[in-house]
Amino acid sequence: MQTTDPAQPQSQQMVSFSFSSQMSREDEEMARSALSAFRAKEDEIEKRKMEVRERVKIQLGRVEEENRRLANIREELESMADPMRKEVSWVRKKIDSVNKELKPLGATVQKKEREYKEALDTFNEKNREKVQLLTKLMEMGQLVGESEKLRLKKLEELSMGIQTD
Repeated sequence: MQTTDPAQPQSQQMVSFSFSSQMSREDEEMARSALSAFRAKEDEIEKRKMEVRERVKIQLGRVEEENRRLANIREELESMADPMRKEVSWVRKKIDSVNKELKPLGATVQKKEREYKEALDTFNEKNREKVQLLTKLMEMGQLVGESEKLRLKKLEELSMGIQTD
C-alpha cells in the first residue's frame, strides 16, 4: 500500500496557485496595455473622423456658395437675353413656392378629413348604441309596468282573500 503525505499535495497546490496568480497578473497587465492601446487607436480614429467631417463640411459650404453665385450669374445672363423671360422665371418661382406651401396643407387636409370621418363613424356608432339602449329601456319599462300590474292584482287578490276570511 502506498502512503501519501498530506503535506505534499498541499504544497503542490500552493506552487500551482502562486504560479497561476503570477500568470494572471501578467495576463491582466497585458490585457490592460492592449486595452489602452486599443482605446488610443479608437481615439485617434475618432479624431481623424472629426477632422475629415470638418473638412467635408467646409468643402460643402464652399460648394453651396459657388452654386448660389452660379445661379445669380445665370439669372443675370437670362435677364439680359430676354426681359420677358425674367418675369416668366419669377412667375415660375412663385408657382413653385406656392406648390411647396400647398403640399403640407394638402396632407393636413387629408389627415383632418380622415380624423373627421373616424370621429363621425364613432359618433354614429354611439348614437346607434344609444337608440338600442333606449329601445331596451322602453321594453324593460313595459315589462316593469306589466309586472307592477300583476303584483297589484295579486295584492288585491290577497287582500280580498284576507277580507273574506
